[in-house]
Amino acid sequence: MTKLEYKYLHSVNSPADLRKLSIDELPRYCAEVRQYIIEQCAVNPGHLASSLGAVEIAVALHYVYDTPTDKLIWDVGHQAYAHKIITGRRDVFCTNRRLGGISGFPRMAESEYDAFGAGHSSVSVSAALGMAQAARLQGKEQKTVAVIGDGSIAGGLAFEGLNNAGSDKMTDILVILNDNNMSIDKSQGALNHYLLRLSTSSKYNRFKQGLWSALSRTPKLLNLCRKAGNAVKHGLLQNSNLFESLGFRYFGRVDGHNVKRLVRTLMALKSISSPKLLHVITEKGHGYAPTQSDLSVWHAPGRFNPETGERIKSESKASRMQDVFGQTLLDLARHDKRVVGITPAMPTGCSMSIMMEAMPERCFDVGIAEGHAVTFSAGLAAAGERPFCNIYSTFMQRAYDNIIHDVALQNLPVVFCLDRGGLVGEDGATHHGAFDIAYLGCVPNMTIATPSDEWELRNMMFTALQSDAPFAIRYPRGVGRGTAWRDMPFEAIEVGRARKVREGDDVAVFAFGTLLADAEQAAEQAAVIGVSAAVYDMRFAKPLDEAMILDVAKRVHRIVTIEDGIIRGGAGEAVVKLLADNGISMSVEVLGIDDKFVEHGTVAELRHLCGYDVDAILQAIVK
Repeated sequence: MTKLEYKYLHSVNSPADLRKLSIDELPRYCAEVRQYIIEQCAVNPGHLASSLGAVEIAVALHYVYDTPTDKLIWDVGHQAYAHKIITGRRDVFCTNRRLGGISGFPRMAESEYDAFGAGHSSVSVSAALGMAQAARLQGKEQKTVAVIGDGSIAGGLAFEGLNNAGSDKMTDILVILNDNNMSIDKSQGALNHYLLRLSTSSKYNRFKQGLWSALSRTPKLLNLCRKAGNAVKHGLLQNSNLFESLGFRYFGRVDGHNVKRLVRTLMALKSISSPKLLHVITEKGHGYAPTQSDLSVWHAPGRFNPETGERIKSESKASRMQDVFGQTLLDLARHDKRVVGITPAMPTGCSMSIMMEAMPERCFDVGIAEGHAVTFSAGLAAAGERPFCNIYSTFMQRAYDNIIHDVALQNLPVVFCLDRGGLVGEDGATHHGAFDIAYLGCVPNMTIATPSDEWELRNMMFTALQSDAPFAIRYPRGVGRGTAWRDMPFEAIEVGRARKVREGDDVAVFAFGTLLADAEQAAEQAAVIGVSAAVYDMRFAKPLDEAMILDVAKRVHRIVTIEDGIIRGGAGEAVVKLLADNGISMSVEVLGIDDKFVEHGTVAELRHLCGYDVDAILQAIVK
């Protein structure tokens, strides 16, 4: 990386300062912002490639629009680092995603420039439409812009928003389609192919380039554009413009890294008050060559050397739980030809890419469409296949109706692999998998498995394959305990049966999931001070091992339950209810996440704050 001397970066503390620069100074400012993002993310990891690809978009938008009076909504927020730097957060950007620092995503409580918070995809169009209509109802002179990626625009919510917004020609809304042919992994689906076809029509783009070149210098030609636009598009694109059919005026394609052309284009579009869509072509990771080696990895690469691009890898030799899932899925598929894998645009993150490489015909990346992923899995199961549907816990919330009506009500054998169950760390409140035990626990026919290590995850997947009903397996992000699992023979685990891992007479600790290791450590420390604690690997949050719980309750003075999730409606409360239903009155301390959203920080920091790290478990045991 060729290092620039900062000429403009530290003089721009707000969009108002940005607008003091001449248009000819903007390319240099963009280069400085890009360099600053690289330098900061090298030592304080974050979402790098997406934000590098959207620098010019952020600069042009704040240069042209009167933010924060005009509303700018970033879909997801992976691409919004330049936006944060421009809007007064440059000097605190070093705290990005750290405990007590700024969020890695737009957040309304953090800045007046963050018009809407977005940690999940496809929300920007609907939110922007609501703001545009509110401005009209309130008589405000306000422009509203939504920036959405080509992966996110394939989501059902985005289509619903486009359909609604395009039906009212008086809606003053601009949708910027940031098209880089990627989401986290390469974008999938018919819409992605359509965008490629749309943006590579040579005749159409030659015409558009000439027209926009003239238009940027002569605003009166807007009228010509309005009259000629539809005829030209339908003639050259053979009626293929989906956005026009939804009621949007389509403009594109525009080079998303030519900030001067972006500025001129946006200035021209400001005078058009009807729904409009600007198709911007960008390159994920633009301006930093190392990212092009593997864009999926450089979406969130961790720490790296900014000069060479060499990534600084963890020294842990334990397997990631994601890799256990990916390899086990492939092993099961070799064992049973009915096994298929489904993921909504996260094959690399969840490691389904392992099976995709070996058996691509039996894996389905359905794009950013969680609800569709679940119902698609239900269809596969209804037709005799055995789908393993891997969706991050927090994103599974978006498919809740599909889980209940399309899978559970019909008692179909879909295996839900809930990656990132529990606190995930620096991504914060939008990404913690805090609610899955609670929201699945109340669904009839559902089994919820909570494996404590790599070996149990592997065997839980094998056990789920034998089930003829919905089966959820939740496991955390990151490495396991180092338990041997690779190439181990499969063993079925009796559903609803816990196991004792430590003897004890005074207190019983019921651990759900990978918190078992912390429970064992706390019990060892308690023994030193004379408190004897038994520890149980509960294995299942539903059904509970009721016989074991009731038997243990007769033999100890207190019970402590631990789960990496919300307490309200969680596994610990189910234990309390079981005891109450059987007339057993005793002290039970339920450890987990209280009734609140948890902010960002390391997992260790957040577990300490939430009160269920090793020290907190020890205090609960000896209390």
